[in-house]
Amino acid sequence: MVSLEPWIVWTAIGIICVIIEIFTPGFLFLSFGAGAILTGILVYIFEALPIYMQMIAFAAITAILFFNLRRLTKKIYNKNESSTNVEALIGKIGIVTKTVPSDGRGYVKIEGETWSAVSNDVKEIAEGTKVHIVNIEGNKVIVSLEKTAGEEV
Repeated sequence: MVSLEPWIVWTAIGIICVIIEIFTPGFLFLSFGAGAILTGILVYIFEALPIYMQMIAFAAITAILFFNLRRLTKKIYNKNESSTNVEALIGKIGIVTKTVPSDGRGYVKIEGETWSAVSNDVKEIAEGTKVHIVNIEGNKVIVSLEKTAGEEV
């Protein structure tokens, strides 16, 4: 019977896990694969490492890689995440098409679409005024007067 060296077994398991990761999302198998490959290197360097120490090393390396990869991918995905749908309107500038009273609803045109609007400020906002979209609640936008450089509102 052919006896394989432990470092070869660990490395083979690692390569198989990395190949599986290509077909699955989430970096789970990548963590296992890298952990197994690094354990194989460790076993190659320290030839007399008992099996229980190999398992502990594999578990520790895999856990460290998994949590650090998750943290890294969250940072990458959050950087690339952009606002979609109505959330993309927050921060945009609109023009009042029907006066927005201090205690009621008016209308604002934002990028070609007309929205029901409520004033975030205590004052009435006149027709034709540029406003800043502060928030969205249901089917209405919350607006405040747009401040221009050197102007007090």
